[in-house]
Amino acid sequence: MNIFRLSADMIHLISIFILLLKVGGAQNCVGISLKTQVLYCVVFTCRYLDLFWNFWSLYNWVMKVIFIISSYTIVYYMRWKTPICRTYDAKTDDFKVWILVIPCFMLALFFNVTFSPFEILWAFSIYLESVSIMPQLIMVQKYARDNQGSVQNITSHYVFCLGAYRALYVINWVYRYLMEPKYFDPIAWVAGVVQTLLYIDFFYYYVKAITMGKTMALPV
Repeated sequence: MNIFRLSADMIHLISIFILLLKVGGAQNCVGISLKTQVLYCVVFTCRYLDLFWNFWSLYNWVMKVIFIISSYTIVYYMRWKTPICRTYDAKTDDFKVWILVIPCFMLALFFNVTFSPFEILWAFSIYLESVSIMPQLIMVQKYARDNQGSVQNITSHYVFCLGAYRALYVINWVYRYLMEPKYFDPIAWVAGVVQTLLYIDFFYYYVKAITMGKTMALPV
């Protein structure tokens, strides 16, 4: 493991902590997309089906458990835990997730490492993760539109950390490609680049707000 991979994983954990702090600590989920969180549940469940029979390292195993448990915990809080669930805005979170799920599954059927159930689900999870943030990004835009362009600080930090985690993974892949002669993983590379590109606009306004010491705002 290199420093870029480790940094990416730590930032991913920070993003989860930030979201749990907002949902569990502040007892509200205003501005958070439940649909994105459900998609992450699907992503981690499909990707880590090998949790019980494929042991690479304690670090790898623990990270898998954390991602699965935290994603389901967040969904539980947002959907059923009172008073948090009462703050969820289902009308605003109206993205049609089948637009993402069906094409990603079709891609996984045709573009996978090997045509086996586990490898198809693994590829599906990679493709789906690359676009799972879309309901959240759209919800952030809607929240900004209804609040004179402003975005909640904790929500902006959460989304930024998710984007930064994937951007660092891209750097990790470049590093591994240069340092490991046999390293080749086009499925993860393409999906990771697509995922990172979805954050570019958000990154710009986030960094702009941070450097100016202001609350993040989006053009509306």
